[in-house]
Amino acid sequence: MSDGERRSGTGRLTMCVAWAMLLLGLWLWGREVTGIRLGTSGSTTGDVAAVGRPADAELPPAAKPLAEALPQRVDIPQLGVQAPVVGRGLDAHGAVDPPPLSQPDLVGWYQAGTKPGAVGTAVLVGHVDTATEPAVFYKLSTMRPGETVRVVRDDGKVAHFTVDDVQVLPRDDFDARQAYGTHKSGRAELRLITCGGTFDRASNSYSANVVVSAYLTGTGV
Repeated sequence: MSDGERRSGTGRLTMCVAWAMLLLGLWLWGREVTGIRLGTSGSTTGDVAAVGRPADAELPPAAKPLAEALPQRVDIPQLGVQAPVVGRGLDAHGAVDPPPLSQPDLVGWYQAGTKPGAVGTAVLVGHVDTATEPAVFYKLSTMRPGETVRVVRDDGKVAHFTVDDVQVLPRDDFDARQAYGTHKSGRAELRLITCGGTFDRASNSYSANVVVSAYLTGTGV
């Protein structure tokens, strides 16, 4: 199937279905299973292993979490991404409302949750494509452990995160605890989320979700 076929006609519906499936499941897990709200700084039950991390990877130590500050921009040098960050809430279905498809270069931050750089897990979401073109997180699945994500904050600091896990999780067997549970309690962690896998024309949806996990390893200005 060509990219043109994948994005034609039902592309917008595809995005809505994929986002609702992914983030509604995450929201319900956060509220009903762990008793905490999505993205808060409370930890989950136990640490979660980084499935996508090579056994011999030498990653830097975690940095001390920062005070809370609002995110303004996310930079991913390896992907050539420099994207404004906008706060987003929940839609009518209880899922995190992503940026509008008319602005595919924006990244959404779940603003009721953890602020990037503060202790806990902050969640950033972005579209993989629109009905006609690639979007901000189109190449997210190509990231590898050891690569860098930078979040520019409104306190003048730049939070530097190191990727420690990249997963493509099947939508039909989505394990929110595996994807979003805190890898190590007490750290400042980050999740970057988009749609992934293959496009299924029968269900008008993507088959999987890309989840990139990272943790705070430094601070710049």
